[in-house]
Amino acid sequence: MNALQSLPISLQTVLLLTASNIFMTFAWYGHLKNLASSPWYVAALVSWGIALFEYLLQVPANRIGFTQFNVGQLKIMQEVITLGVFVPFAVFYMGQPLKWDYLWAGLCLVGAVYFIFRGA
Repeated sequence: MNALQSLPISLQTVLLLTASNIFMTFAWYGHLKNLASSPWYVAALVSWGIALFEYLLQVPANRIGFTQFNVGQLKIMQEVITLGVFVPFAVFYMGQPLKWDYLWAGLCLVGAVYFIFRGA
């Protein structure tokens, strides 16, 4: 049994979705910094290659998570993780300013988490 399988399903899901989201964020936005002078199709192919690793983590994460969560809960979980990964990426990697809007967006997601998990 590998170390990931010994963890609770909720933690396995969150860890895999977080790792998946790191790849997704680089696939979607990393080319803006690293391949800005390359033709769009080069950026698309590189992004597609990075996205493969995202899917190799995201698909098992959702399959594992679906044993404990419903699809709506998985989606909201993914959105919260997306913001948690995107903000540091935008600020530290892309050099974007940290804005209050990230906090407000996060608070909206807290509301989404409440509503999607309240009946669970």
